[in-house]
Amino acid sequence: MFTIDLLVRYIPLPISVEKKEEAEAKALYQSILDTIKGDDVQIIELTCDKQPDKKIAVLSNQVTGVIISQRDGTAPGARAPGFFGALADK
Repeated sequence: MFTIDLLVRYIPLPISVEKKEEAEAKALYQSILDTIKGDDVQIIELTCDKQPDKKIAVLSNQVTGVIISQRDGTAPGARAPGFFGALADK
């Protein structure tokens, strides 16, 4: 599985979708890059292969970054490097 994470302005956690095929994930990554490089504001719509009912729509001018990573399956629930999880103490 390949994960595409979108970093969105004013949202503290990335928005993620997963793709099964490497070629499809790389094409989606490049498509998002091309869209956010453009001058026109567009809606970026994403679907997830792991959760087919999951759909995401984001305005291109709100995306501040995009990350593609491969989930190797050795650590279930592991995130891509550069992200962290914080737990609040009760």
